Amino acid sequence: MRLTAEFALVRKRGKLVQGPLIRVSVLKTSSADEPTRIGIVTSKKVGGAVVRNRVRRRLREIFRLAKPDLNPGWMVVTSAKSAAAGASFEELREEWLLLVRRLSILRVSA
Repeated sequence: MRLTAEFALVRKRGKLVQGPLIRVSVLKTSSADEPTRIGIVTSKKVGGAVVRNRVRRRLREIFRLAKPDLNPGWMVVTSAKSAAAGASFEELREEWLLLVRRLSILRVSA
């Protein structure tokens, strides 16, 4: 996702869950055939540019690995909290998967 309006729509109408490292908002799209899309938000509270980019790269990779297990037709906005800067890839991955399971957008077999 790249459009500000899409981020705003997911935040306004979507469902939100959060953990100590990240928060995840989801919104069902109008077409169930459309692939699930992600948007990542890392504010300056997370850290400097190098730290923010590292967190963003990790979150994109987590999504890439989980994409085959996600139900189609969702818009997902993942926002990093300041604690995410000190978290490892595995910690971020475990929390993201936990939050996505809570939102029920993983396929049943996953």
